[in-house]
Amino acid sequence: MPFKTVTRESEGFLEDRKSRFLAYLVPVDRFDLRLEELRKEHKKANHIVTAHRRLMNDGRIEESGKDDGEPAGTSGMPTQRVLQGAELINCAVLVVRYFGGTKLGGGGLARAYSGAAQDAINAAELVPFQKMITRTISADFASSSELERRIAALGLKVVTRAFTEDGVTLTVEGPEEDLAALQLS
Repeated sequence: MPFKTVTRESEGFLEDRKSRFLAYLVPVDRFDLRLEELRKEHKKANHIVTAHRRLMNDGRIEESGKDDGEPAGTSGMPTQRVLQGAELINCAVLVVRYFGGTKLGGGGLARAYSGAAQDAINAAELVPFQKMITRTISADFASSSELERRIAALGLKVVTRAFTEDGVTLTVEGPEEDLAALQLS
């Protein structure tokens, strides 16, 4: 199953019986910082519910949904299921709730939080997920310029260059498929 991800934040909104739900879909590496910003920005909000999905190096998916004081299972898990259903990886949703005075009940909360999250996903520019890896590649001096040309042609990033007596050792970062193509050619 091909995963999708986001490279920049998108926002969603839902209102139900005067409760307002502001959703933010962010790349997972911005999750902690964005949560901190939202807590400062929305001091009067009743809850900030979160959910995330992250691909670990060993291929497992780490995911969670936090209710932030809402009744257990009514907000974090439904929000996480929206991420799963959209086949998103390496992203997080943060939903800020302002209570409108009317209790929504368990089902109403689940629909509201998941609806706000879905609205943020609908507003997002989804891109195909590519697993980024780092490899070290060595070449002698005679082959080094050809290696650098192939790296540039594949759009890979040279992280470090170390020159030795025998040639050069490059640490290269990029999508797993492109690094495999580099080593095959």
